[in-house]
Amino acid sequence: MTVPLIATPDNPIPPGARTLAVPTRDGLTLRAATWAPTTRTAKGTVCLIQGRAEFIEKYYETIGDLRARGFAVAAFDWRGQGGSDRTVEDAHKGHVGDFEEYRLDLDAIADHVLEPLMPQPVFGLAHSMGGAVCLIAAREEGLPFSRLVTVAPMLGIAMVRRPRAAMRAAALLNGLGLGRRYVPGGSPVSIATKPFPGNRLTTDPVRYARNAAAALAVGAGAVGDPTVAWLAAAFRAMRCLEDPRCPVGIRLPVLVIAAGEDPVCSTPAIQRFAARLKAGHTITLRGARHEILMEQDAIREQFWAAFDAFVPGTPVPAAREADLVALERMPSE
Repeated sequence: MTVPLIATPDNPIPPGARTLAVPTRDGLTLRAATWAPTTRTAKGTVCLIQGRAEFIEKYYETIGDLRARGFAVAAFDWRGQGGSDRTVEDAHKGHVGDFEEYRLDLDAIADHVLEPLMPQPVFGLAHSMGGAVCLIAAREEGLPFSRLVTVAPMLGIAMVRRPRAAMRAAALLNGLGLGRRYVPGGSPVSIATKPFPGNRLTTDPVRYARNAAAALAVGAGAVGDPTVAWLAAAFRAMRCLEDPRCPVGIRLPVLVIAAGEDPVCSTPAIQRFAARLKAGHTITLRGARHEILMEQDAIREQFWAAFDAFVPGTPVPAAREADLVALERMPSE
């Protein structure tokens, strides 16, 4: 049985939603949802790929924006969060043993949703942790997308002062059999429900309040802190992405959009990675915190201008690609 989508007063479900229960090869069930475009014809499909601790309900506004642009939309919850299955008893824990498990989720969505049900071509729009998962898969040519847009991808954790020491500590604790425990100091409280002042996610108080209400409504769907095993797996994934050969080997066209004031993921790490891409562009949006799609209108408008210049990527005058470079120089209001 599929966990139903939830609406709140400021966050209604986009009309025409179809929810699906998607099986993975290792026996879990993911919650997914699809929408048709609101235009007469479809340009293809955009698959929304969440960050850690997110859920479909958080992206209703983005889904509406994509549909109005002529795209069908497919969204899903990773294992361990949202309305998808858990592998630990405490549903508030964000847990996987290895990021390869997320690849099983991507494969399941491709096999059961994107290929049989959705208009082609398919494009990926991935945030934070989802961006890291997709970039590793792109290096191995394992993505079902024609193009990929990554928003503040998790290539380094900015809020960890000594990442090497933290990586060793996570690996040690995981090796001692403590992988299913919260990270030290962790709790079941979702980051999305914490007070707006001092938050790391967005400078927009209205969207922050909307997302906080949605997080409270979905309950354990908005998971709390990660487990030790998740953190150890995240460091392994980021170490893989640090290898200079990784971005050079990605053939898929990729647009990397970084947040200029990101206190969660390392913007310098993102910029270093993107500079090595052979088929990619990078833009840093000044003044943006980690969740660019949940930011103020001025920042979101810059994001959508970049997205529109890159997707669907049909043959257009070179000036449209030049728009991406110009956007890097645009100041935030």
